[in-house]
Parts: sequence; C-alpha cells; structure tokens
Amino acid sequence: MSEQDGMNGTAHEKSNGSAQAATIPHYVSREPFDPRAIEKLTPEQEKIFLASQKKLMWWKFKRHRVAVWCGLFLALVYASILISEFLSPYALETRNSKYIYAPPQSVRLFHEGSFVGPFVYGYKQTLDLKTLKRVYTEDTSKVQKLRYFCSGDTYKFWGLFEASLHLVCPAENGEFFPLGADRLGRDVLSRMIYGARISLTIGLIGVAVSFVLGIVIGGLAGYHGGWIDLVVQRMIEVIQSLPTLPLWLALAAIMPVTWSPILVYFGITIILGLLEWTSLARAVRSKLLSLREEDYVLAARMLGARPARIIGLHLVPGFMSHLIASATITIPTMILGETALSFLGLGLRPPVVSWGVLLNEAQNINVVALYPWLMWPVVPVILVILAFNFFGDGLRDAADPYA
Repeated sequence: MSEQDGMNGTAHEKSNGSAQAATIPHYVSREPFDPRAIEKLTPEQEKIFLASQKKLMWWKFKRHRVAVWCGLFLALVYASILISEFLSPYALETRNSKYIYAPPQSVRLFHEGSFVGPFVYGYKQTLDLKTLKRVYTEDTSKVQKLRYFCSGDTYKFWGLFEASLHLVCPAENGEFFPLGADRLGRDVLSRMIYGARISLTIGLIGVAVSFVLGIVIGGLAGYHGGWIDLVVQRMIEVIQSLPTLPLWLALAAIMPVTWSPILVYFGITIILGLLEWTSLARAVRSKLLSLREEDYVLAARMLGARPARIIGLHLVPGFMSHLIASATITIPTMILGETALSFLGLGLRPPVVSWGVLLNEAQNINVVALYPWLMWPVVPVILVILAFNFFGDGLRDAADPYA
C-alpha cells in the first residue's frame, strides 16, 4: 500500500469517528405538552386557543345581543308564572259588576301640578239611553293612589295555602283596571298574568312529549336503519302531509265534553306533542346515520353496550346543542297551537284561563270595535313567539362556534 493510500484511509476513519461523536441520541420527551412553547401567543390568542367548547359557545352567544335580551325576557316571563297570584292586582275569580267593560285607566304621577305618586283617576259612569251602553269618563276629583306590597284579594297560592299579599293594589274603596275590564267586570291584566301560567307551561310539557317521541323513534331509525328506517320515514311523511290546523281540530273535537279542565289541559298537551315530533325525529335520524360509524360507537358496540345505551350516552349528547335550538323553535309552535284551539273554542275552556281562552271572548268583531282592550292578550303571545325565535337563532349560531 502506498503512503498516499494510508493517509487517505486514516483521514476517512477520523471523519467517521467525528460524525458518530456529533450524533444526538433520539428520545421521546415525557414532559407535558405546552402549546405556548411552540409559538409565542398573545393573551387574547391564548384565551381563545385554550378555551373549552362551552366557553366558545357562550362567547359567540353573547355577541348575539338580540338573543341575549330575548333570553332574559323569557327568563323573566317564566319566572313570573311562579308568583302569578302575587303579581296580579286582583284574584282570578274577582268580579265587579259595577265596572263591566270598563276602559283602561292611565297611571299618573302628578295631579294639578303637584307630585302625588302613582295613582289613577276614578270612573264617572253614565248610561247612554239611545244605545244602552255604559259610558265611563275620568273623574279628576277621585285621586286613587296605588298601594304596593299590600293586602288585597285573598287567593290560594298554587292551591296550597291562603294568602292576600299583592305587588300592587287599588286604593281603599277604589278600582284599578290598567288594561280595562271584561264583560263580567274582571281585570284583564290579572287574567293575562294568570293565563301565562297555562299558555307557557303547555309549550314546555308539549316539547317534552315531542322530544321523547322524536329522540326515541328517530334514534331507532337512524341507528338500526333497514326496514325500521323505512317504516318510520313513511309514517313521518304521512303525518306531515296532513294539514296542521284541521288535524288539530279533529283531535281536539274527539275529547269528551265531560272531561274536567285539567284533563283537557293534558289532552291538548299530548295532542300538540304527538303532532310536532316528526321534524325532530328526522333531524335525529340524519345525525345518527352519520355518527353510528364513528370509532367510539364501534368500540362501545364491541364492548357489549346495548343500542339504548349507545344512543342515549354516546350519540345524543353529540348533538345536544342542536336539540336545544330545536326546542326553542318548537315551543312557540305549541303556544300558537293552544292559542288557536282555545280561540276557536275547541281547546281549553273556562274556568281554565289561558291567552287563547281570553282571546275567545274577542271573537265578535262588534265587541272588538266597541271594547278593543279585549285584544290585549294577543300582545304577550306575539312577544313570546318573537323572543323564542330570536333566542333560537342565537342558540343555533352558538352551537357551531367555529363557523
């Protein structure tokens, strides 16, 4: 071997040795992963990147100002039904034959330039001999100051115990009809407050019935598929092809007239629930068709979980936000259904009081023309329906915070 070859071999060995010495050993770090170590995040970015799904949904919902205000309004309205007796100026059965069809009284603060506080003027009543109609005018000599947190008409709070505390009461030996009186001299405002308890709860109970049917039937169709899905889809198509209002009328008409008001209440609730589950069932079916092939569902099935457990614990919670948004749209439909049936005289009947029952008294156009304040119960119906629609829009947007 020449001297030059020996020098080349020696250099090659030195280069290999230096390369091996410079090799960094490979290992897996057991330290917890910190995303902030990869790139520098601002506090605002860190707050968003590390937020949970619920926080992202809440932040997006808060940006929908109209939905937030509508949610607060609905919370107050539903809270009011717990203390309807306290909020109403009169008891539900109170009648005053002296003030039949009395017009609304305006609440005032000043009398002849001096501050008095919230008060109303008393009525001056005359009889029109040509039309035999009672004519009411304000009697400015009767200053009737309102009382607050006062003792008034006796009532049974939720039918449990007697009480007489009211938020506002008329003056002693006075009257207070801020929205007028009806044909029996009953305060329209008090009856609207009592009617909210029936009209609002019938929507909640009806949605509960609708959700049970929609989730169970739609869940079975989406999870199993096959002939079960075929039968369910054909049944849904038949129900949805029937006109809604005539079907409501037919089902309401078959209820016996001898039923008590409470049985009629639950009957109307079940009817509304039986007719509103179809759209929810289709939504549940479509979701389950896409989720049933996921890995976690297959793992639960291989571990021996029953279909009911897989649907209830693994699949339904995956689109719970969609169900909540769907409920906010279904509830106003239930309220409108009850109002329509009661307005036509086929729903709830007195002595049960709901907004539809109150509007039933305004069927005659002559009555409406003479006593337009009997149409006041339609105002809370419109406000609640609009509030539910805007609230549902906000929830639907918040359900997909990454959109």
